[in-house]
Amino acid sequence: MYTEEIEQYAATLKLLNTYLISTAIVKVSPTSYGKPIHKFYWILDKETVIEQIKASNEVEKPLPLPTKLNITSFDRISHLMVDSAAEIDILAIVLRCGPQKNAGSSHHKYREITLCDNQKNQFLFTLWEDFGEIEGHEISSKMATEADLLVILGRSIRISTYQGLSLQTRYNSTVCVNPNYPQAVALINWAKENKTMLLSSPSKKTSTSSSITPMIVTPAGQQLISIAEISLAPSMGVFYVEAEMAVLDEFQDFCALECSGCKQKKRTKDRKDFECPKCNRKTSLVPRCSFQIDLIDNTATTTTSISIELGEKLLSITAEDIFDITCTKRQSLSLNHVHEMLSNKVFKIQLRKSSWGSSNTTNATLSILSYMEKQHTPQSTTDRTSKKIKPLEISEVEVMATTAAAGSSNASVKFEPPTPTKKV
Repeated sequence: MYTEEIEQYAATLKLLNTYLISTAIVKVSPTSYGKPIHKFYWILDKETVIEQIKASNEVEKPLPLPTKLNITSFDRISHLMVDSAAEIDILAIVLRCGPQKNAGSSHHKYREITLCDNQKNQFLFTLWEDFGEIEGHEISSKMATEADLLVILGRSIRISTYQGLSLQTRYNSTVCVNPNYPQAVALINWAKENKTMLLSSPSKKTSTSSSITPMIVTPAGQQLISIAEISLAPSMGVFYVEAEMAVLDEFQDFCALECSGCKQKKRTKDRKDFECPKCNRKTSLVPRCSFQIDLIDNTATTTTSISIELGEKLLSITAEDIFDITCTKRQSLSLNHVHEMLSNKVFKIQLRKSSWGSSNTTNATLSILSYMEKQHTPQSTTDRTSKKIKPLEISEVEVMATTAAAGSSNASVKFEPPTPTKKV
């Protein structure tokens, strides 16, 4: 409504009343300033006809059951491309519902719940802001009073790399508890019959909650491949490898600033508020942990990215502290404890291979979705000196200096505890 119609219809339209509205102008919502909440919007003008429907106590004929849902199964989520604009619909059982919390210094409220499907696949689902206060409170209250497990239908849900691989609400998401769809009713009945099993036995395939280390177990039957095979694989997707990890580039940026709303990375080190064209409002910049890490097995070495909570966990430091040290204080980040932690250890790693580029060239990138230290693994029989991360003895320094002089014109000898040499 615009101008004169605002006052006119304010006296006509009353809350919780039913109206028949005809001859309204219907337009497609503009997308130039971001993704709109609704696909269409109506305009009520002077030519719109509005008729109030009188209340009736007669028993109305029930509406037909909703049509079939177009949902994404949990098995498919790990094979989808993680993108800030990607949205999916999910149908799942609620196993646990956490309390309302504040996200660090940003004061954004959230609530985490654990979801499960009928194959015992679990995902962490974060309800942000009003979703945590309204739908999250409803879920928490019903779980405390009702004997049966709840089922939720989530629409326009975002896939995130938080805690390995998880789900989050967006501004245009909807969350419905125990909906009346045929698939939901079937899942509710299945949850009733298998409640004891769901609450007692661990899942075979799981994305983790915030109460445990953010790592994902390799799904049963998923084949491990070598780093060399990933590099040669033409297709994009999710792969699983066993490799050692090392941070060989100690002079890289370990965090970046992004919009607190749309999470768009910005090429600046200034944290002042700004007008975000994507959010179409004034917002602030927040630091996000993101850096490069090298993976090494007996076939090849490759560089991949690790970010957000996985990166913070590996570095044992928050993104806020990284920004304070590297950008505010302009100091180098100490990685001695990281080198010691990663030295001579093999990890099971879940990788995503993605592609980007222009119409002429296409580039592939690797990012870590989850990792887990391989237990009871004997020390590798292959001695790869280039990837060893440990303080060097004096004799090793002399050998290293001789080798560097032969292979590089800018190498220098420093007889002090050196940092690992950067990969050439």
